[in-house]
Amino acid sequence: MFQRVLGNRLPHLAMNRTSTARTLFVLLSLTIGFVLHTPAQRTKASTQTSTPPDAPTPQSATADVPAGTQTKRILGIIPNFRAVSADTKLPPQTVKEKFLDATQDSFDYSSIFIPAALAGLGMARNSVPQFHQGAAGYARYLWHNAVDQTSENYMVEFIYPVVTREDSRYYTLGHGSFLHRTGYALSRAVITRSDSGAEVFNISEVFGAASSAGLSNLYYPSQQRSFSSTASQWSVDVGIDAASFVFREFWPDINRSIFHNRQPGS
Repeated sequence: MFQRVLGNRLPHLAMNRTSTARTLFVLLSLTIGFVLHTPAQRTKASTQTSTPPDAPTPQSATADVPAGTQTKRILGIIPNFRAVSADTKLPPQTVKEKFLDATQDSFDYSSIFIPAALAGLGMARNSVPQFHQGAAGYARYLWHNAVDQTSENYMVEFIYPVVTREDSRYYTLGHGSFLHRTGYALSRAVITRSDSGAEVFNISEVFGAASSAGLSNLYYPSQQRSFSSTASQWSVDVGIDAASFVFREFWPDINRSIFHNRQPGS
């Protein structure tokens, strides 16, 4: 999942994390808008100028794949197992499926990338001075970030969804305007589907992330524990999850426009 905090847990640096998350979300939205707009215009112009009126329509991999089709991985690396293609109806998740989804997101070969990157960033910024520097310091940052990620995955994707009977998958909208789809994706941080298919308040995301943030106080240095830092970690986690939903919503369009549905993991 794309939801780890950016190192420092003290209140004044937590504000920097929030600003960073907002900046990344704005850049992500602008990039997605540009990608969705530019190829469509280029394709339209090419069709108008180069295709003879009676020429047969060429067939391609893009034409064969319906819009809104998700892949198991994004860019062939990032896990995307919980994303459901647009207009797809699935039976309710079983307890086993929820457990396997959380396990895949936590222990997939690529799950080390984000904790490793955040560990390097945290050490470079000296986010937790008690961890110190050097190889030993990096190892401390790494395992703390890895436990953070795993804890939230199981809280948000398995434990809470089982108790509340919520569906932890992301259902792609796949149609409508850019703003409409963005609003839909962002709303999934507070709205989800129940196992019966009804839209409900997303207890799993809101309270699961809060539980994970609270649990982290058990293994971080005492100097890093406070209500404000725990609350800021929770808010950033939910915000990053919401941004990841936006990326998942538009990933099929990006894959179709840039990779023509041929990128690894399709």
